[in-house]
Amino acid sequence: MPLRVAVLGLGEAGGAIAQDLLGAGAEMVGYDPLPEKGPPGIRRAASEAEAAQGAGVVLSVNWARVALEVAHRVAPVLAPGQVFADLNTAAPALKRALHEVIAPTGALFADIALMSPVPGKGLRTPSLASGPGALAYAERLGPLGAVVEGVGETPGAAATRKLLRSIFFKGLAAAVGEALEAARRLGLEAETRQNIAQTLEEANAALIDRLEEGSRRHALRRQEEMLAAAALLEEVGLRPVMARATAAWLEGLRAPGAKPEPGPPTP
Repeated sequence: MPLRVAVLGLGEAGGAIAQDLLGAGAEMVGYDPLPEKGPPGIRRAASEAEAAQGAGVVLSVNWARVALEVAHRVAPVLAPGQVFADLNTAAPALKRALHEVIAPTGALFADIALMSPVPGKGLRTPSLASGPGALAYAERLGPLGAVVEGVGETPGAAATRKLLRSIFFKGLAAAVGEALEAARRLGLEAETRQNIAQTLEEANAALIDRLEEGSRRHALRRQEEMLAAAALLEEVGLRPVMARATAAWLEGLRAPGAKPEPGPPTP
């Protein structure tokens, strides 16, 4: 008998995962408040609870801001042996709250962190799984093509790892975007883009150590450098969000009473 999977939320991510599960032979049922969303061939339920009832795996793929509401709506129909997996990007505290809603039903809660964009990968998007249902989630969806790495039985452990990566990756994207927009206005986009690309290409563990230790050692000098960068951005009509945020972060690293260090600015 094929595994029955309910997908709650049939947007870009949920729809792609549902499509792959359908192609892998799962019995699919889905729910989305917008009836036009979702792949063809998937049976549509009238509510989240109707979709979840009797499913071996329930995937909540909507928004973190409604995840708790969804869990409360489906909890009355969940039963022991089912897996309720939350795939939303959310804080560990929310994942723990979701587990508290699901646990009394006897269903197994799985905190799933999707570690790369879903479009183009769908069910094969690399993911981390934690919580009491992590192992069951991997055992049930792994044979259908899901790529899952378990990171323990604590709800929120997977979310923690994803958000640590998000701080870096989304912050990097914002810094690159701010630098390139200023470069465009100054006629230096190609040069700046090449400089960024070369730096990323050469990135390694030694560079990470240098960035971390160098920022602590030269916090005051680098803070002044970023304030100068912020002034440059303002000259070309840009709000220096990342430049000023970086300056504020560096200020927090400064030793009390630190004075400017002699010598040229460090890269």
